[in-house]
Amino acid sequence: MPRLLTDLLRALLYGLAVLGILAFVLGQPVTGLVATSGVVIAVLGFALRNMIADIFSGIALNVEHPYRIGDWVELTPGVTGRVDEINWRATRLVTLDGTALVVPNGLAAGNRITNYSQPGSGFRAGVPVTLDAEVPVARAKRIILSAIVCCDAVPTEPRPDVVVESITLNGVTYQARFWVADYSRLAATRDAVATTILDHLSRAGLEPASPKQEMRRRSNRPPPCSALGLGRDLLSHVDLFAAFRPEEIDELASGMHLRHVAAGEAVVRQDETGTSLFLVAEGALDVRGAFGGRTLLLDHMGPGDVFGEMSLLTGQPRSASVIANTDAVVYELDKEALDPVLRRRPELAARLADLMGLRQRRNDAHRRASAPAAAPQTAAEHDLLARLKTFFSL
Repeated sequence: MPRLLTDLLRALLYGLAVLGILAFVLGQPVTGLVATSGVVIAVLGFALRNMIADIFSGIALNVEHPYRIGDWVELTPGVTGRVDEINWRATRLVTLDGTALVVPNGLAAGNRITNYSQPGSGFRAGVPVTLDAEVPVARAKRIILSAIVCCDAVPTEPRPDVVVESITLNGVTYQARFWVADYSRLAATRDAVATTILDHLSRAGLEPASPKQEMRRRSNRPPPCSALGLGRDLLSHVDLFAAFRPEEIDELASGMHLRHVAAGEAVVRQDETGTSLFLVAEGALDVRGAFGGRTLLLDHMGPGDVFGEMSLLTGQPRSASVIANTDAVVYELDKEALDPVLRRRPELAARLADLMGLRQRRNDAHRRASAPAAAPQTAAEHDLLARLKTFFSL
């Protein structure tokens, strides 16, 4: 039973006990006392009407239970905190800033109450993103959704989504919607989502729309990235090709193929043969491996990530399946595009083998930590340089 109701019940029982003692033990008349006390109560009730209203509002709140101790609630607009105490007159909240707020029960009962902790499965929040109307809606949704999916602060279930919120003179405003399990993590989750969205937009060669009132000329904006330019930019940030010259990066970029992958479609499948590497340009992908009769989620990938380097450099079968979590865009670099560069500069083979071994050991350590049953082989178990030279006939 709530504390407020037990206090009221205790006061009522004590009052009846006092009257009973006066009437039956001491033999005193209580009729006049009751009549006199009625006048006193009327005077006090008029003087303390606001406090009495708060008390009865507290009784109603305790009976209905719109919130409990520990819930995160918004009792009045702009007044949000964790319920720390519900007493006779007021509800005491502790805000995210660590300050205490005392809200009269009458004020709380007379306003709309928003409870972020019930029914207990979390609540949905959103981050608005405005992009130029020239950006296709499907591409904008793909980039923003992949950013939410790749954000570690957002739970995978319920699944996040992206909707068009409004169309204005400044552009199209999208609402990136995701679920938050605990209100105390709302600000941190929004920050993580917004940061990831900005990173994914930047990798895609986009930026948030600028207010048209600024009268910025379109010539002052950075030109939109072409498919070739975006592919070259992705290649230039891959540590595997750090030793390649700019003109060699350009040559590799011109030999890459652009692929659009629908959500749920496999880019590569485990144990299939292949001779190409993939760079993620847009979207989110899941790395899954089948081990011991079970399929395990090994990793998530987003824009800028690379996979398939072992198949490109040694012809090794795919060690895991890569499935598109959202609609995605990837660049495929095949052996035929890399072969002329290595033949002109055979010394790059040793550098590639060293970097590939380092990447493989790092990836294996990460996968063992997330899925011990996978137990992948490390690059140290093979002479990568010899395999690379044999594969490219160097």
